[in-house]
Amino acid sequence: MGRLQYSTVVTLVLAACLATAIAETRKEYRFTVGPNANISVDTQYGAISVKPGATAEVVVTATAQSDKTEVDSQQKGNRIDIASHLLAGADPQSGRVDYELLIPPGSTLSLRSSTGPLSAENLQGDLTFEGTDDATVNVQNVSNGHVHVQTMRGPITLTDVSNGHVEISSISGAVALKSVTGPFVRAHSLSGKIFYDGDFGLGGDYRLTTHTGDIEAIVPANVSADFSAHSLLGKVKNELDLMPQHTRYSMEEGRTFFGTVGKASSKVVLRSFSGKIRLKQR
Repeated sequence: MGRLQYSTVVTLVLAACLATAIAETRKEYRFTVGPNANISVDTQYGAISVKPGATAEVVVTATAQSDKTEVDSQQKGNRIDIASHLLAGADPQSGRVDYELLIPPGSTLSLRSSTGPLSAENLQGDLTFEGTDDATVNVQNVSNGHVHVQTMRGPITLTDVSNGHVEISSISGAVALKSVTGPFVRAHSLSGKIFYDGDFGLGGDYRLTTHTGDIEAIVPANVSADFSAHSLLGKVKNELDLMPQHTRYSMEEGRTFFGTVGKASSKVVLRSFSGKIRLKQR
């Protein structure tokens, strides 16, 4: 490559980088709030991540990829609404706005994006996530709140959720629950796989259901639960030593199993129409 060609390439690269740097804007918004703040963030294209911050302040950092978007922010008392406003000509790239939030740990939080990812960690309030299209959802180390997740194709991962009221729904996204316990846990996916790795807590009510997706649950030897599993067209496999129990369902070899382990302090129901179900001992 000649000097002139090399110089032209370098110039073009620098110009492209400069254009990107000029187009991308980063703004910070601060809100003073009282206890039990209610925070909502809605972006058509972009990621949203949330971590705990000060007890009386919400800090929102918005990074826009171009001048094709605006950030609308509004505070009414203890409620804060943040939304991306797409301008004429915006597309998934130029209309992308990524958000980073620092919020009081006990706040009520609602996040929505079509592309994601959506993530939250170390919180204690009620959490709602809506991922349309391919948005992924990742929640970790949260407690004492309701966790509601709804996606279309994006995978969902919950890790270290304790004493939670958990409701998960997906069309084709895979669902992974790792050390998730609480009095009420529901996970449903039409065609995505559901994976559970934990001990099903104490005194909880757990129901994992799919239409065509597989279900796999891995539990320790000292688990204490009442298990019920059935797949209408798929196969079921149990690797635990279950004590037989009386049930109103007919026992169909390879399609159904019922039984208890320990004092059966929790109730676990595994259901699929045609997917495989497997209960494994860690």
